[in-house]
Amino acid sequence: MALAPLPEVTVTPVTHLPEKYFLENLVVRADGSVLITALLSKELWLVPAPARELGEPVLLHRFDHLTTGIVEVEPDVFVVSLSELYTTHESHLVRIDLNGWTPGTPVNPEIIYTFDERVRALNGSCAFGPSSMLLADCFAGLIWRVDLSDHAHKATADVWISHDTMWHDPDSEVPPPLQPGVNGVRYGAKTGYVYYTSTAQKVFMRVRVDPKTLDPTGPPEFIAAIDNDPALQGKISYRCMKSRDGSDYYHLAAAADDQAIKALQASSVFKNYTEKTRKAAGGSVDVLPLDIIAETKLKA
Repeated sequence: MALAPLPEVTVTPVTHLPEKYFLENLVVRADGSVLITALLSKELWLVPAPARELGEPVLLHRFDHLTTGIVEVEPDVFVVSLSELYTTHESHLVRIDLNGWTPGTPVNPEIIYTFDERVRALNGSCAFGPSSMLLADCFAGLIWRVDLSDHAHKATADVWISHDTMWHDPDSEVPPPLQPGVNGVRYGAKTGYVYYTSTAQKVFMRVRVDPKTLDPTGPPEFIAAIDNDPALQGKISYRCMKSRDGSDYYHLAAAADDQAIKALQASSVFKNYTEKTRKAAGGSVDVLPLDIIAETKLKA
């Protein structure tokens, strides 16, 4: 299916921040103003409404830790991720309530959760259902689920999913700092999928979600990446599975014909993914061609 033509857009600067600032994430408030996290300077900035023409940004707060994700969890209530990505890995979630806030007055961040020793580097985040969040952990190779209560004054967290496509690449030839694995994350309630990017592995993935429990219902897929390649569209089916003890991964790709197999193997996504898998497995990956001779059908 051909993609619809992209609409014409106009890009207009709305503010300027100091040179060499590392702007990480943003969220647009209901009044049209924009909150922006600045990673290395550990800051939260506000671009005043309507944010349609050049204006002066306002520094809302300077934190004690590197500042990454930001999510609006209730009207004008935001949760900001703080994480020492490259040093101690200390990580927190901070609640900021802008209801009734007026420019020129301080905000009062409240730490609502401190992560345990499993955390490595909180990165992108998103709302996930009415009272939950997802947070990408780009150096642990996983996505956290955070459940909020008491109007986001309280939180609990656990690993939502981990997968080899979320790994970072410590052996990358890219100059420091270390390139992240799983990075951006978004939940599409209408489609029933969580989508994520993995910078080091250069893939765009999706995970199907149970609409009642919000648990993943299967392994991540990069079917979307395959389907966007005209040479593979409708000709490749891909699945990734792991043993229940977590010791082994199995990747199954079904192809319509030999030409589709050659096109898949020649794609940049496949080459990059295969190389990362070899490194993770210590250089040993077994590839075995299979022919389907019989199969049963599952009921929907």
